[in-house]
Amino acid sequence: MQGALSHIRVLDLSRILAAPWCTQNLADLGAEVIKVERPGVGDDTRSWGPPWLSDGKGGFLPDSTYFSSTNRGKKSITVDISTANGQQIIRQLLDHCDVLVENYKVGNLKRYGLDYDSIKQTHPNIIYCSVTGFGQDGPYSHRPGYDYVFQGMGGLMSITGERDDLPGGGPQKVGVAAADITTGLYATIAILGALVHRAETGIGQYIDTSLLDCIVAFGSNQIANYFATGNIPKRYGNAHANAVPYGVFDASDGEIILAIANDGQWQKFCQAMEFPDLGKDPLFITTPGRLSNRDALIPKVASILASHKREYLLEQLEKYGVPCGPINNYAQTFQDPQVQHRKLRTTITHPDGHKVDTVTSPIRLSKTPTQYRLAPPLLGEHTDEILSSLLGLSEEALISYRKQNII
Repeated sequence: MQGALSHIRVLDLSRILAAPWCTQNLADLGAEVIKVERPGVGDDTRSWGPPWLSDGKGGFLPDSTYFSSTNRGKKSITVDISTANGQQIIRQLLDHCDVLVENYKVGNLKRYGLDYDSIKQTHPNIIYCSVTGFGQDGPYSHRPGYDYVFQGMGGLMSITGERDDLPGGGPQKVGVAAADITTGLYATIAILGALVHRAETGIGQYIDTSLLDCIVAFGSNQIANYFATGNIPKRYGNAHANAVPYGVFDASDGEIILAIANDGQWQKFCQAMEFPDLGKDPLFITTPGRLSNRDALIPKVASILASHKREYLLEQLEKYGVPCGPINNYAQTFQDPQVQHRKLRTTITHPDGHKVDTVTSPIRLSKTPTQYRLAPPLLGEHTDEILSSLLGLSEEALISYRKQNII
């Protein structure tokens, strides 16, 4: 079955996480993604282990599981773009590509004649997506940066973590690379938009995507509160600034999440827990009332929940339609019947026989479903295949380039 982007070929000059996450999305949608890596070294994250990928024979591959999480569906070629011949290979490959994605520091590719202004002279239809920390302009554009930095700068850490007046209070980063993943998603959206535009006009364009821009946009609902009131959002730990009761509560044998976001759910909670008088209390009937009287309400709710076992609470609250859930580790997550039903774990077999488990894409298309055709590639696995089939390079030329460390 053809994927939604089976007619698209992508040249991927990226590494680490944000931009490779984007190109993995495109690969899942059916695009042919050619990942260009440094000879002998490859993507930095190949060495970000342990843990390492199993070779299926009791040993390990030289690639980390981190690398495998964001590079399935791609073909790997090795090209030294600092050489004139390497640069020529890239330009020739672009004759056969629709999209170029890169995450080099601002100005670096200009040294090689591979920046957008140079490329568009000969490839006006190319969609060229740059992913950087701070964007292509501005006083910080020259700076490098990683996800952690942007979680701090972009405000996310100012609203993440326990309240300052409680034990353990203070800023915390999110447990996953939120800035990287968010940027990869925005870059994917931008590329899809540019492809639609090109289908109408035949003209490519440049996409400037930055981690700082994307992590700021990620906080839009909290920022809207600040724009409207001038009040700086605070950390609430597991609580919610605009909904109560909404957080983690102790059961008699564990913890549950209770997420009541409207007045109807509040009434259902009181019915489920057989506390109708609490539901009639004028202090708590409305969302504004519960917010204003948060400190009085939370101990009452905590006391009610603490007297019951976790499974009873989850079953009872679900029966009444009250949003709630367990706090799972990842082992428990993948034992969950709904997660298993949705097949969120995908195993891909590499041609050499080793298997790689990855998380299924959440993109669900009825006519052109996502595909997982290729396991994360070994370094340079497809160099000869791509350069001979697309560029027509002979075996002698490939041997010569390899001796010169160009590929």
